[in-house]
Amino acid sequence: MRKMKSSALGRLTRDMLRDVMGTAIKEPFQTGELRKNPREPAWHCPAGYSYELIPAPGFEMEYLQPADVVTGRVVLQLHGGGYIGPMKNIYRSFAVRYSKLSFGADVLTPDYRVAPEHPFPAALEDAVYAYRWLTGERGYAPEQIVVAGDSAGGGLALALIHYLKDHKMPLPAGVVTMSAWTDLSLGGESYDTMYELDPLFGNSRHSMIYECSYIGDADVTDPYISPLYGDFTGFPPMLMQVGEHEMLLSDTIEAARKAREAGGRVRVSVYGEMFHVFQMCLNLIPESREAWAEVGEFLRIVYRIPRRPEGTVVRKVKNRRRGKHV
Repeated sequence: MRKMKSSALGRLTRDMLRDVMGTAIKEPFQTGELRKNPREPAWHCPAGYSYELIPAPGFEMEYLQPADVVTGRVVLQLHGGGYIGPMKNIYRSFAVRYSKLSFGADVLTPDYRVAPEHPFPAALEDAVYAYRWLTGERGYAPEQIVVAGDSAGGGLALALIHYLKDHKMPLPAGVVTMSAWTDLSLGGESYDTMYELDPLFGNSRHSMIYECSYIGDADVTDPYISPLYGDFTGFPPMLMQVGEHEMLLSDTIEAARKAREAGGRVRVSVYGEMFHVFQMCLNLIPESREAWAEVGEFLRIVYRIPRRPEGTVVRKVKNRRRGKHV
């Protein structure tokens, strides 16, 4: 497990976030319009990419592709939001970054159904649908798929791997999690030790983690809800990042421990004094820049992308038919 030191700018951002979350966000997001109708400006697809909405049963998927390359690689991104928040612009920015870091991979982000309108197993069903769509409809090879997710999306990524393994389906090349929510029973020690330090979820019981409507009537220790309680034997390589000052710290540490004990390859990076999904700061703070660089290196390794001199252009491959990649 790697432990990173924090920067002055990172700590300042954390403290500002604590002030904002303590006064404005916790209860309104859980109960009101901030959840149902996030107020965001229109998102514009950057130059050099195409963007397509893919209809799916009961939800939509957002499909980002580089305009000039076809690599055969794809990232299945499962967004966060405590299983109650919909797709937001930050995840569209994440998709662009995943594509760039993997030298031109496509990125599929399902805007999966969320609670309380759609409790478990809706989100998992939609994640499975998206994975099957990639391997079936679009013909991606499993060894060219990486599943990535943050917060609830990180837990959902691990739940998806449990499902694929249990149903004898081919597994992806790797998994990336950021501040993964792996234990919805909230049983880890960091829910107590970090309660007063966590700037997003700390000092309040009125939040999406304590009032989780996704569970419904299901057993909270079901590995498809809380993947921490599953068998990690046979899991693909994983990169798991987490902030030191978040209540979900134990969720990552314990899941990584179980995966290692089952013989898995896991890289765990704890970013000192950082907050939940600090990677959303993108290039604004050193910790986020370092975390994304680490993601890029992991993607290069699991995709088996050779190191290229700076400025090398990836050649576009023609004759793409029926979603097959050459």
